[in-house]
Amino acid sequence: MPLIIGVTGSIASGKSLVCGTLQELGAAYCDADKLVHRLYDPGTPGFDRVVAAFGREIVGPDGFIDRRILGAKVFGKPQEMRRLTEAIGNIGEAVKGVIDGWRDSLGPDGAAVIEAVNLIEAGYSAWCDQTWLVTCDRDEARRRLIARNGFTEEEADQRLASQRDPALREPASDFVIRNDGDPTATVQAVREEFDRIQALYREGALPPSRFHGWWEAVRARRTGQGATS
Repeated sequence: MPLIIGVTGSIASGKSLVCGTLQELGAAYCDADKLVHRLYDPGTPGFDRVVAAFGREIVGPDGFIDRRILGAKVFGKPQEMRRLTEAIGNIGEAVKGVIDGWRDSLGPDGAAVIEAVNLIEAGYSAWCDQTWLVTCDRDEARRRLIARNGFTEEEADQRLASQRDPALREPASDFVIRNDGDPTATVQAVREEFDRIQALYREGALPPSRFHGWWEAVRARRTGQGATS
């Protein structure tokens, strides 16, 4: 079966650079966020549910949901984000379908990468052989959002406020990439780590992902809290 790498990180951290480098090295690729967007395209049940939950004002002139308007309603608001996730529906099923397809179609020397903002928290890492975390300084992320997306400082800060602290994700990650400086250094680090783990994987010597131990600890804490509540 192919080597499956999950890549996560906060907005504007540099996930696209990391995933693009892996693609150049021959890995198949899927952006889970774009996959999710297709679940609420016009004509889908997800579209109807999201519009019912957040109002017709989120629909743009082209008939598609305007994600900038929708984002302003949910970013930094955990309860609203949960409501959106519930309205979209079947997200995990769609992600697992892509990964299962890779395992069926790619050979043992193949590789694939799934990019997802909530890769760890949603449990998608359980379907991956490795979890990689991309991080960068908050001020640098703000600068990128303003330059890349045309956000105001207020809009950029709203997006950043909804992001999880990278330190909370590190225990579940097998490789942490700091992407603040020269992008060539990031590319080189990705190339070296990919070569290293791919060699181990082909030899059957790649250790289990750290995610599994982290996930079990999280489940144990939740079970303990439920028993004492």
